[in-house]
Amino acid sequence: MENTPLYTALRDFAAQNPLRMHMPGHKGKALPGPELAGYSSIDFTELPPTGNLFDGGGAIGAAEALWAEVFGMEHCLFLTGGSTQGVLTALTLACPPGSELLLDRGCHRSAFHAMALLDLKPVYAPRPWLDKKAVTGPISPSDVENLLKTHPNIKAFCITSPTYYGVLSDIPALAAVMHRHGGILVVDGAHGAHLPFLGIDHYSAADLVVVSAHKTLPAPGQSALLFSGKRFSHADLCRAGSIYGSSSPSYPMMAALDLCRAHMLEEGAETYQKTAEEVAALRRDFPSLIDEDAPLDPTRLTLLSPDGFAAQDQLEGLGVWPEMADRGHVVLIPTCADGPADFARLRQALGQVTLGPCPAFPPPPELPEQAVTLRQALFSPGKDCPLNQAEGEIAASPIAPYPPGVPIVAPGERISKKTIAYLDRIGYNNGCRICVDNCV
Repeated sequence: MENTPLYTALRDFAAQNPLRMHMPGHKGKALPGPELAGYSSIDFTELPPTGNLFDGGGAIGAAEALWAEVFGMEHCLFLTGGSTQGVLTALTLACPPGSELLLDRGCHRSAFHAMALLDLKPVYAPRPWLDKKAVTGPISPSDVENLLKTHPNIKAFCITSPTYYGVLSDIPALAAVMHRHGGILVVDGAHGAHLPFLGIDHYSAADLVVVSAHKTLPAPGQSALLFSGKRFSHADLCRAGSIYGSSSPSYPMMAALDLCRAHMLEEGAETYQKTAEEVAALRRDFPSLIDEDAPLDPTRLTLLSPDGFAAQDQLEGLGVWPEMADRGHVVLIPTCADGPADFARLRQALGQVTLGPCPAFPPPPELPEQAVTLRQALFSPGKDCPLNQAEGEIAASPIAPYPPGVPIVAPGERISKKTIAYLDRIGYNNGCRICVDNCV
């Protein structure tokens, strides 16, 4: 592959057979286990030939700039701590400590952890409930406009797009609303790293965008990317990213990001188009969430079932392992790594499982009472408690079925009878953590 500045720099330096009197301790020699044997040759630390992630420039900076170009953004920072690191970094840049944040309630728990760390005050943006398909739809720009009028101190909005189920919101329209009010739009696009390679310009209007390369692209676990527009410099990304990222980031992981982009531009994008066609055919032939219900990621396959957990078990019994399931859905993540034989095997398996309209169940209950701040709750003494004994207690950590990791109860919120009943209905009956004092 051509134009891989970081991978090429690491490979060329390794070829010089340098005497490595520095970490990592393997010194470039084979790691135990044949699957890992070659991994160590390009696993370096911060040296003049290899560069420093949080100093900017060099081969790492060149590789990041190529990614920024793909996404139509100004700057990019490689992340080796997944989108969690990116969300923490982005909200640190967007929100002064103690300020108000407009938040998509469907955001990942990392956003709630960021709010606790920064002592942010959440205002939640509503998502419409799609009754027949039992998922939330896209966030309305007009709803955001109205919330900004009634909460003039809000200067940032964090939204998830696409959702775990593949639903897309209108990011350009939401960015326009935020910018009219002098605000910042942060997009958790953890599941959307592949969209630009499908020719979909979903993110370039936003101010800060986080994507997980490892979720939908040929890249290793935890590899992710943080992008910024003109409002934030690369130095800003490095400064805030270094707060949450290791000072010894994985060079093989960053090299894999470099190679991933080059691969996608050379052949992966064409393959992804074929994946989208395969998914469109599966949506036609099996009960699924489709574009008529809401704007969707063209490659996310959200199947409908009268019992999603049973359908998941059936698929796993056939050797097909979905990403997640709930009462009425089974979510599959096809990517460009899936070829014709994979889709033929999937199609055969789907013909043997129980699919059909999902059962009627209500939207998530009304937001619980915010009894104390997220920060007070998350950092307070707590104890584990069975969920069915937690009525009236204050949550000390998110109650968030995983996947998708979206909190039904956020830290600091009071656990109600309705919330317990809802969690039981969607099949979540794990314990929870509650505060043991008044969190003050």
